[in-house]
Amino acid sequence: MNILPMDGRARLLGDDVNTDYIISSRRKADSIDPAVLREHLLEDLDPEFAASVRPGDILVAGDNFGCGSAMEVAVTVVLGAGIRAVVARSFSRTYLRNAMNNGLLPVIADTSGVREGDALTLALDAGGRLLLDNHRDAPMECAPIAPFMLEVLDRGGLVPYLRAHGGFQVRP
Repeated sequence: MNILPMDGRARLLGDDVNTDYIISSRRKADSIDPAVLREHLLEDLDPEFAASVRPGDILVAGDNFGCGSAMEVAVTVVLGAGIRAVVARSFSRTYLRNAMNNGLLPVIADTSGVREGDALTLALDAGGRLLLDNHRDAPMECAPIAPFMLEVLDRGGLVPYLRAHGGFQVRP
């Protein structure tokens, strides 16, 4: 599985989207099944949001995406909705780690030029730079993601990576 290149439709959010907005903590008492949780994605911000999501959509946010509690279910629900990437100006450290560990691509980029519904492409150029293309403006360079982390994401997260490799691969 190669996570990049990736094409999707932009779904715009604002700044400071916290984990309780992504999925209310009361919902994990009902179920931790991603297929059930997906129905509640961002319901406190927009009760119709989850029903409008299509597999392959890309969440696009401003600053401090995933702030708040460290609950992993805030990544699980995004993946359960068929979303494979979040592009934001910045992430909380915990959400960034949880995303990578669970196979959700977190991309740091200037999102100010992206509009709701834009067709987006995330891809690596020949030099290995991660680019975000909204197909209107010139592709913009994103914050780099270490090749090792791209390998982890390609496997679907840390546990599938470790299972496939029998541990971490030591490179000279």
